[in-house]
Amino acid sequence: MPLRLPAWTATLAWKAAVFIAVMCCALAALLGVLVHVAVTNQTVGQARDRALTRLDDATEQYEAGGRLGPGAGIDPPGLPGPLRDLAVGGERGTMVGDHDERPTVWAAGPADGGRAIAVQVDYAQGARTIDGLDRAILGSSVLAIGATLLVGAFAVTRVTRRLHLTARVARRISAGDLDARVHDPRTRDADRHQDEVATVSGALDTMASSLQGKLLSEQRFTADVAHELRTPLTGLHAAAELLPPGRPTELVRDRVSTLRTLTEDLLEISRLDARSERVEFDAVRLAPLAERVVRASGAEVDLRIVRDIVVDTDGRRLERVLGNLVGNALKHGAAPVTLTVDGPVITVRDHGPGFPGYLVDHGPQRFRTEGTSKGHGLGLTIALGQARVVGARLVFSNATRGTGAVAVLTLPYEEPGGDDAVPTGSSPAGA
Repeated sequence: MPLRLPAWTATLAWKAAVFIAVMCCALAALLGVLVHVAVTNQTVGQARDRALTRLDDATEQYEAGGRLGPGAGIDPPGLPGPLRDLAVGGERGTMVGDHDERPTVWAAGPADGGRAIAVQVDYAQGARTIDGLDRAILGSSVLAIGATLLVGAFAVTRVTRRLHLTARVARRISAGDLDARVHDPRTRDADRHQDEVATVSGALDTMASSLQGKLLSEQRFTADVAHELRTPLTGLHAAAELLPPGRPTELVRDRVSTLRTLTEDLLEISRLDARSERVEFDAVRLAPLAERVVRASGAEVDLRIVRDIVVDTDGRRLERVLGNLVGNALKHGAAPVTLTVDGPVITVRDHGPGFPGYLVDHGPQRFRTEGTSKGHGLGLTIALGQARVVGARLVFSNATRGTGAVAVLTLPYEEPGGDDAVPTGSSPAGA
C-alpha cells in the first residue's frame, strides 16, 4: 500500500514550518561551512608560516654547521612520507598531521645526501580553536533555527486562523446563512494596506452581500407576483363556477385550480425563504398522521408501520411534507408506492425511474426539467423547506436494489426512558 502521511501534514502551518526549518538549516549549514573554512584557512596558514620560518632558521643553522634546535632534525621520526618525498625532490612544503597523538604542522626542505630537513610546530591550540568555533556555530545555529521557527509559527498561525475563519464563513454561506460575514478589521479602513487574506475576506463579504441582495430581490419579486395573482385568480375561479356545465367548463376550472395551487405554493416558498414561518410544536403520533396522508392522496399507497412513536413536532407541517412526498411519488414514480414509519424515520418509496441525478446531488430545484421529462415542480422544494422548519432532515436518493426513488425523512427524537414505541403490523391503505 502507498505510504500516506498524517492528515495534519497537509496543513499550511505544517508546510510553512517545514519550509522555514529547511531554509534555516540550509542557511545555517552554508554560513557555518563558510566560517569554518575561513577560520581554518587562517589558523592553518598562520601555523604554516611559523613552520616555514622555523624551517628557514633550521636550514641556516644546518648549513653553518651548527646544532639544530628542538623540534628540528634530519629525517626526524614521524615525518609524513609524502612531505619527505617532496623535500628529497628539492622542494619545500608543509603538511598538517599528528605526532605523538597531537596535532602538528610539519615543514620540510631538501638537505644533502638525499635527505630532508624538517621542523614541527605544535598545532593543538589551533585545533582547539577550530573545534570550539564549530561547537559555537552548531549551538548558535540551533538557537537561531528554534527562534526562527517560533516566530514563523506565530506569524503563520495568525494567517491560518484568519483563513480558517474565512473558510468557516464560506461554509455557513453555502449552508444558507447569508448573514454570515468575516468582518476582517483590515478591510474597514480603505486607506490601510491589505494583505492577501484581507483581500479574500473582503471579496467574500462583498460576494455574500451581493448574493443576499439578489436573493432578497428575487424573493420579494416572487412574493409580490404571487400576491398580485391571488385577487384575479379568485375572481376567475368565481366566474368559472358560473359557466354552464360541459367539457370546456371543466378544462377552464381545472386550469384555474392549477393556477391557484401554483400561486399558493409560490407564497409558501416565499415565506420559507423569508424564514417568517411560525412553528407550533405539539406531541404527534406518527401512525395516525401517516394514515391521514395516505387517505388524502386518493390513491393506493402501501402504509407500513414498523414502529410507531410520539414526536414533538408541528403536525400540520409534517403532514404537508409527507403529502408532497407521496404526491410526487404518485405523479412521477410508479406503483407500488410505499410509506414506511420506523420510529423517527419515515420513508417514501416508489418503483419508477428514480430521481434525476441533479436532484440527488444538489437537492430539488424549482421548475427544473431534465431533458424532455417533467420537472418536479415546487412540491419537493416545499417539502425540503418545511422539513428544515421543523428541524427534520430530508434526504433524496435512488433505490440500491431494483428501481425507484427513495425519500427519507428523519425527525428529531430522543428515546424516552420508558418504552413509548408501539409496534404494529403492516397495513395497506388507499382511497
